[in-house]
Amino acid sequence: MKTPTLGQLATENGAQVVGDPDLAVRGLAPLDQAGPDQLSFLSNPLYLAQAASSTAAAVIVSPADLERLRAEGHAEGRHWIVARNPYVVFARIAQRFDREANADLRTGIDARASVAADAVVPASCFIGPNVVIESGARLGERVRILANSFVGAGAQVGDDTLVYANVSIYHRCVVGARCILHSGVVIGADGFGFAPDIGPAGVEYVKIPQTGRAVLGNDVEVGANTAIDRGAMADTVIEDGCKLDNQVQIAHNVRVGAHTVIAGCAAIAGSTHVGRFCVIGGSANFAGHLNIADRTTVSGGTSITKSITKPGGHYTSVFPFLPHGEWEKNAAIVRGLSKLRERVMQIEKRLRGEGAGNRNTQEIEGKSS
Repeated sequence: MKTPTLGQLATENGAQVVGDPDLAVRGLAPLDQAGPDQLSFLSNPLYLAQAASSTAAAVIVSPADLERLRAEGHAEGRHWIVARNPYVVFARIAQRFDREANADLRTGIDARASVAADAVVPASCFIGPNVVIESGARLGERVRILANSFVGAGAQVGDDTLVYANVSIYHRCVVGARCILHSGVVIGADGFGFAPDIGPAGVEYVKIPQTGRAVLGNDVEVGANTAIDRGAMADTVIEDGCKLDNQVQIAHNVRVGAHTVIAGCAAIAGSTHVGRFCVIGGSANFAGHLNIADRTTVSGGTSITKSITKPGGHYTSVFPFLPHGEWEKNAAIVRGLSKLRERVMQIEKRLRGEGAGNRNTQEIEGKSS
């Protein structure tokens, strides 16, 4: 791997160098651990002191933070990459180092894989051991499918997508270009669709065939053990640029708008549409058939039971954690709110009645006078 210089890294990411642009950088490290040939970053002013004392070859900083360091006398004689968003520049540089350090140059089909004769698998792909690719499946260029994964009949996987071990992509489902599917992901299992038939012996649940697909756009990343169900008749759709954490549940006919991020253990019930650029916290859950506006933020553990129509809102329904004894007292108050409401309504009704009686008395006294 050719060692990049500060100038090269800055130019690639629309940043500027303050210091020596020819300084070579061999890796990345945290501020308090970086050595004289490593690059670090400062994205939170709380760590200004660490940046001031860091032995890193250079630090990625914002213009404002560099000015603070200069004001404190810590900037002169050192090297900086100045960027509008240091964290994003760090992420892109980290990708560069990761690609070069961990490049998987393998191509071809492992002898232990099973690939249907009519499946389309370009020569630039790598198919690992025990992978099964069924009839009519189509892979793009440079797709990597690692051990024990499954691609169903008629499924499609776009260029440069990485499918880790033990992933299942069901029949006719579509995965776009440059996606990453982590181990245990299931794309296109049946949605939870049953029609209740109530008879004399009880309820029988009649399965509704799930004949739609699960369709993922480009640049989607799906965390380990996340499930994205296929649609009942229409498709379940995850649009471009979405990032889903581990153990997320996406039910049938859900649509998740472009560049939305969903943290671990969140669950979205059937036919709910989530807008673009939304941020969904861990363990948040959504009832079915809702519409969630663009740029909505939902805090972790929040239950959304109604549609959100105003873009850009931030919603939280989590009761703050407390010492257990205090929580029990508050829970008891919440449990009694319905009775308290009834008492308040009765008091208001009585007050209205007394007020009406007083007005009638005043009217009679006025007439008699």
